[in-house]
Amino acid sequence: KYMDMIIGSNSYMDLLKYELIMIFISRIPGALGVVLRSKFYPLLLGSVGSGTVFGTNIVFRHPKKIHLGKNVVIDDNVLVDAKGVDNSGIKMGDDVFVGRNTILSCKDGNIFLDDRANIGFNCYMFSSNNIKVGKDVLVAGFTYIVGGGNYSLDQLDVPINQQYDFEGKGGVEIEDNVWIAAHVVILDGVKVGSGSVLAAGAIISKEVPRMSIVGGVPGKVLKSRVG
Repeated sequence: KYMDMIIGSNSYMDLLKYELIMIFISRIPGALGVVLRSKFYPLLLGSVGSGTVFGTNIVFRHPKKIHLGKNVVIDDNVLVDAKGVDNSGIKMGDDVFVGRNTILSCKDGNIFLDDRANIGFNCYMFSSNNIKVGKDVLVAGFTYIVGGGNYSLDQLDVPINQQYDFEGKGGVEIEDNVWIAAHVVILDGVKVGSGSVLAAGAIISKEVPRMSIVGGVPGKVLKSRVG
């Protein structure tokens, strides 16, 4: 069960490699740790571009489904969980930043962070379908994004936790050049148009037109950036 959940492989060689690297390399502080992780973590992951920087105490699950572009920075205490049976996993483009304590979690879903996406501290992205974050997107701290499944309430004789719907409303797409302020919640099925701004604390449950400023609970268009 550990190998299925963490490694994503039945190979004992993969297990041994993962355990040795994570035990002896993941928590080394300072420049030495950065250098060692840049050398050894690519042995675990699906692909890693040049110039990528790994902080301390990062946790990878199903590491072969994790693909990183050039100059990616993953800060301390981040969980990168690409877990799933038939999914592609987690992919990041070039110059992506993921802030400390952030969780990127798949449950048979996919997460894609395009070039120069900047994910702040203490964010949470969960995908059992798809989450796509476009180029030059700013995501401030404590943001919650859920793409995919939910729990059905239809069958009264079946426990709610056994009525999971992986597909949900089709995931979340955030187009290019969007600014998401702190403590925003983006729910499944939402598309956020390019150039938009989501105000702090907003709960976004419907599509956001491009170049819009949206705020409130539930989120509503407050004004357009183009007049």
